[in-house]
Amino acid sequence: MTRILYVEDDLSSQRLVQRILTAEGFEVSIADNGIGAIEAARKEKPDLILMDINISGMDGYEVSTRLRMVDGAENVPIIAVTAATLRGDRERALVAGCNGYIPKPIDVDKFPDQVRAYLVGLEEKVGTAEEQAEYLLEYNQRLVARLEEKVRELEKANSELQRVEKMKSDFVVLAGHELRTPLTVVYGYLQILLANPVIPGALDEEGSPRHLLNRVSEAVNRLSQVIQDILNVSLIDANRLDLAHEPVFLNSVVQSVLHSLRSFGPQRKLIFDLGANLKKVPVIEGDPRRLHQAIWNIISNAIKYTPDNGTITVDAEPVDDVVHMWIKDTGVGIPLEELAHVFERFYVLEDTSLHRSSKTAFKGGGLGLGLVVSKGIIEAHNGKVWAESPGYDEKTFPGSTFHILLPKGDPFAHRDEHK
Repeated sequence: MTRILYVEDDLSSQRLVQRILTAEGFEVSIADNGIGAIEAARKEKPDLILMDINISGMDGYEVSTRLRMVDGAENVPIIAVTAATLRGDRERALVAGCNGYIPKPIDVDKFPDQVRAYLVGLEEKVGTAEEQAEYLLEYNQRLVARLEEKVRELEKANSELQRVEKMKSDFVVLAGHELRTPLTVVYGYLQILLANPVIPGALDEEGSPRHLLNRVSEAVNRLSQVIQDILNVSLIDANRLDLAHEPVFLNSVVQSVLHSLRSFGPQRKLIFDLGANLKKVPVIEGDPRRLHQAIWNIISNAIKYTPDNGTITVDAEPVDDVVHMWIKDTGVGIPLEELAHVFERFYVLEDTSLHRSSKTAFKGGGLGLGLVVSKGIIEAHNGKVWAESPGYDEKTFPGSTFHILLPKGDPFAHRDEHK
């Protein structure tokens, strides 16, 4: 069956042409804008294209010109079906890439025969070579003017987006600081109360004052972590993440991360295997506090997606002028199609309807910012991070491996600055 693509944004015209041509045995598909027409031409490989000139966005002239560069559509007849019937409109359509011109309103009785004629090779031409050159020059000038107009619109829109983005970043930073100040006070007083021997009960005594205070303290700590993640993402987006330059002992950072993670949520039955090479890697230049945070996020992610009795391995080795560190787990893994998205903001692997706010519980939820922050911190160190996994399976647990490359730098070059 002969396939015809009709490019038209008016619904009544779409229905009329589709009804007429379908009754004549043609297969008709519709595109209501220029971008849709180009995509449809690529996928459907029509035998003929009917093009309304006055569509919104890219007009019919521009779409016809673009279609002549689409694989498979270079020689497809394009027929302008349009109410643009002023002097020169036909010639402009022809120099833009159309093979014919049918004015609106269409003649219902003649229209099918007109389409058949173009299908078997009918092609209209602009008069003389001089006329063709004149219309082609006019068309090219018009395209340049349209391009200039669009560039100006894009520049204006981009400027506005940058202004809004700066306002958003400034607001997040200010809000983060405003929230952290009272949280710090609350957390400090909670620690004082917990250290007071007069407070009755024990931390693990359900319902006792000490147990309740400890739960509040854990919630405040968790809220502080969330605010810090949001702040860091905002700073990374604004390229305002400041780094201190000090010697960094990766083995010490990992040990500190594991010690810190033990205070979050219930203890998990996991095996942590720290490779022997981790202690041997050279000291690198970096910000130990920021790197602690980046590695903390990645290891906590491994904990969340590894079931009890699983193993998390952390090791490293020097490679030329960088240190290669990897964190490997025996967890559920990552779907192959999702590997490219795990470092995107707000990405979460679990079903959000089953969300549980936890940094360590199996498949515990989060805001989907931890790996974004890790990536931003590592890239701020001129490093690289990526994930590998054979796939996702909650029965065989194929696991995942996160790789980190960090430049060695000159770790002792800045030591005098801190004296």
